[in-house]
Amino acid sequence: MQDSPELLVTPKLFEQIVKADGNLIGIETPDVDEALAQFRQLAIRSGQSVYLWDPEAGISALRESELRVPGSKRLPDALRFILQSIQFGVYLLRDFDGHIKPPNTSLLRRIARIRTGNERKLVFIATKLEFPDDLDPLVERMSARGDASARPRLRDGRWVTA
Repeated sequence: MQDSPELLVTPKLFEQIVKADGNLIGIETPDVDEALAQFRQLAIRSGQSVYLWDPEAGISALRESELRVPGSKRLPDALRFILQSIQFGVYLLRDFDGHIKPPNTSLLRRIARIRTGNERKLVFIATKLEFPDDLDPLVERMSARGDASARPRLRDGRWVTA
């Protein structure tokens, strides 16, 4: 019998991403591929606007992976597209190591400052998150489990975090 993978991406985590004060979010997870597969399932089930950027394919919709944004393989082009977009969306970024440097950092700071009703959320997913000193304070860290930051409390004689 095979163990089913642990559920990392929950509707609660997605809600935390959407309601986050900032637009730059970082999630560390030991299994990036599994987290992305679970984001894909969440997008398919919920109908949410969730996209994935990677250097091989550019920006693609998680619900319909064949739906791609032309000319978005380079991170600066993808970030400009996200800045110009008028629709709300959650953009997952993978394999971004080596891309978080000028001029991309200035584009990321511009995205961090967006304060309109149709905010765009950029979610960096990696096994280890590292950002330049000027960008690091703008990235809100979340747990792939969505509730790991909750303080445990006693309920019915057991410690729980919910």
